[in-house]
Amino acid sequence: MLVRHGEAARGAYVLRSGSAEAVVTLPGGDRLVVAKVAPGGVFGEMALVERGRCTATVIATANVDGWFLEREDFRALVAQRNPAARRVQHTLTLILADKLQQVNARVLECPAAEDRPARGAPASPAALSGVRRSKRAGFDLRAFLPKLPLFEDFEDFEIDEAVACASVLELERGQAIFGIGEPAAACFIVVRGAIEITARHGSLERRLAVLGPGQLAGFIAVLEGRAHGAAASTRETATLLELAGEDFRRLYEGQSSAATKLHHAIHGNLLASLGHTNRTLTRLISMARLRGARREGDALQAAYCAQIVAAG
Repeated sequence: MLVRHGEAARGAYVLRSGSAEAVVTLPGGDRLVVAKVAPGGVFGEMALVERGRCTATVIATANVDGWFLEREDFRALVAQRNPAARRVQHTLTLILADKLQQVNARVLECPAAEDRPARGAPASPAALSGVRRSKRAGFDLRAFLPKLPLFEDFEDFEIDEAVACASVLELERGQAIFGIGEPAAACFIVVRGAIEITARHGSLERRLAVLGPGQLAGFIAVLEGRAHGAAASTRETATLLELAGEDFRRLYEGQSSAATKLHHAIHGNLLASLGHTNRTLTRLISMARLRGARREGDALQAAYCAQIVAAG
């Protein structure tokens, strides 16, 4: 047994050889395998970012050899801006993003009261082409930035570095920001107001999240160099900072202290999004159990517990 369901997660495991499986015990005592780990596989990676508890028990199914990376050791390496730690941080970002996409996809497969007919055509790639960009906002933007959760660990000079190339967008409610399938040319920091993230499943669409001040939007597609998998629009009048893709990647891939803190902030954003999706998943599991849909409930339970350490 490598980790036990319910125990405090201490770090990440990387398998060099052998195999393991993650299992949970369902109501009624049945045993459900929720994930299998092969050579090169990683589990427990969320514990590198924040403290949590294991959602499944992981048992070796063959002799295993590998590494354990303890959270405090990892944080010490990151604080020293160790290049190897930076690469692990990036890998962790991609793993968390992939988990978020998988769990969101699983949630979208389940009918929900908030589903609605998809609204018209996706946003045009030119949705923001006529919007005025500025270096100034209608309020004291620079004094406001340190109050945002995204920048709470940043020093003043690190905030200046992070937003040096950013443009200010002041948008009315309902303004499309990017659409599904649109190439990711920029990412956005919400300063004031809120934006709504929606995804489609067949002919229906559903709100995945509402992002408020201090949250990032569109950054995963920028980092992965792919099109957006969801759409974003303003839910109310909003002030955003727009960072062109090349500027964001330059900061993200840099060696400065601001880059290190950006990685940490991104992980926090991803964990917050996972936490929101997990709460939705938990609600869907309960509803499936109540109406006697055992298979659906088991499948949703597997999606939740396969995270091994789940964001709350």
